[in-house]
Amino acid sequence: MESTINSRGQTTVPVAVRKALRAKPGTRLNWVLLPDGCILVRAKSRSVLELAGMLESSETVNIEEMNPWRD
Repeated sequence: MESTINSRGQTTVPVAVRKALRAKPGTRLNWVLLPDGCILVRAKSRSVLELAGMLESSETVNIEEMNPWRD
């Protein structure tokens, strides 16, 4: 795979890489320069706070309904 860096230092991440990283717009990437000159790119893990509200539910569960599942 190949991409070109533009005059602003930007490049397009190839589709296959985006799919492998499960990257979507707004995904932050970590770039690590390895001693052999290779670069490792990883999708940055999200914090629990960033994930809050991702799963929507129309039904609520109260504490009494959860208690049987505790043990």
